[in-house]
Amino acid sequence: MGAQQHEIGMIGLGVMGRNLVLNMADHGFPVVGYDKDAAKVEALRREAGDRPVRAASTLPEFISQLRTPRAIMMLVPAGAPVDAVIGELQPHLQPQDVVIDGGNSFFRDTDRRVAALAAARLQFLGVGVSGGEHGARFGPSIMPGGPREAYERVRPVLEAVAAKVDGAPCVTYLGPGSAGHYVKMVHNGIEYGLMELIAEAYDLMKRGLGFDNDRLHDVFDGWNRGELNGYLIEITTRIFRQADDKTGRRLVDLILDEAKQKGTGKWTSQDAMDLQVPVPTIDAAVAMRDMTGYKSERTAAARLYPDGAARLDREPAGFVRQLGRGLYAAVVLTYVQGMSLLRRASDAYGYGVALGDVARIWRGGCIIRAGVLESIRTAFERRPDLSNLLQDASFARDLVARLDDFRTVVQAAAAAGIPAPGLMAALGYFDAYRSGWLPANLTQAQRDYFGSHTYERVDESGVFHTQWNQD
Repeated sequence: MGAQQHEIGMIGLGVMGRNLVLNMADHGFPVVGYDKDAAKVEALRREAGDRPVRAASTLPEFISQLRTPRAIMMLVPAGAPVDAVIGELQPHLQPQDVVIDGGNSFFRDTDRRVAALAAARLQFLGVGVSGGEHGARFGPSIMPGGPREAYERVRPVLEAVAAKVDGAPCVTYLGPGSAGHYVKMVHNGIEYGLMELIAEAYDLMKRGLGFDNDRLHDVFDGWNRGELNGYLIEITTRIFRQADDKTGRRLVDLILDEAKQKGTGKWTSQDAMDLQVPVPTIDAAVAMRDMTGYKSERTAAARLYPDGAARLDREPAGFVRQLGRGLYAAVVLTYVQGMSLLRRASDAYGYGVALGDVARIWRGGCIIRAGVLESIRTAFERRPDLSNLLQDASFARDLVARLDDFRTVVQAAAAAGIPAPGLMAALGYFDAYRSGWLPANLTQAQRDYFGSHTYERVDESGVFHTQWNQD
């Protein structure tokens, strides 16, 4: 392969970057990869074989291999490393070259970079990539945002390497600026929520019903064959059967109950609060990851409150059926919250995101892919301007049909003292959203009482303040 003939370059040859390079090459696109770590460069050389791949050991060599206008993708840690790579690249670039950030960058950082590079006549794409190592190698869901012209430059590559559902690639242009990274952020927020809900269902069966790992496997396997089918349910099924190489015991029982996080769930909650969009299931999931970090305090509290988690007084088979239906309702409500946030953010930030397209590209490759996304896509195709999926009649029917089981599950968890904040938050969201009246009149009265914040009335228009009797 001669100089200036490679279609795209990749900076960052960790597992994700290397796998995407090989994915691109497998689809016939000549790729050049670069990393400061010589061992990673050599690993790509070995693995590439006779594919149209070149591994460069210096930045000038890397740049010289790319056709113009150049397209360069970065897969490096979010934050300062992205700015450092851009700073090193920029002196080597020419007007109209395209720089792509494929990491989990904060969307406001992406907006800053888009503007800064545009001033230098360079184009910047913020591209969310979901699917982990396997997805990068064999087909991820890809969420690009930035200048439309820049997307068109790399569209053939991205469409080729993306996951396919019904023959359609799980990638589409989402909008200007940070649209792609914002959609990826919300994807990860939904992911937090779904993982918390699944963990709570696991807890209700493990501690509440005394199920062992084989029985848990069977339950999740059954769920994955029905309406709950999706990637996270599928991998949960497999986890319960995984043996530990060292002890032969089931690995899940040997993993410390402290869950880590990289910030995307927190960013989702924070921006939802800024936009005044309620996403309580995601908020609960972020809070519970924080709670897991208090291991020593939780252990001490367990000795003070020994009856904190009791067995469920329920017939197991019947409760598992109710739990599956309740979990499905909570899962749907988590997607509802995420899509509601995307609607508001798209309007506020001028993205113009088509939510039906988001649901379509999430159906394959990504971590939150699930059967329900087809129904979500269909709902937004029927009504592209739908503000909230709970306004859709088909979703209303699905939720109403499962509501009694959902309430039973939440009641059982509360009675047994088994924490289920995600399930409870999802049910609370539903009950609040469907309420034509909420007790916020009292809240407004209190605010006016102590702070003269005023209120509105139901019987006449205007803004009012009362001199409350404070005797």
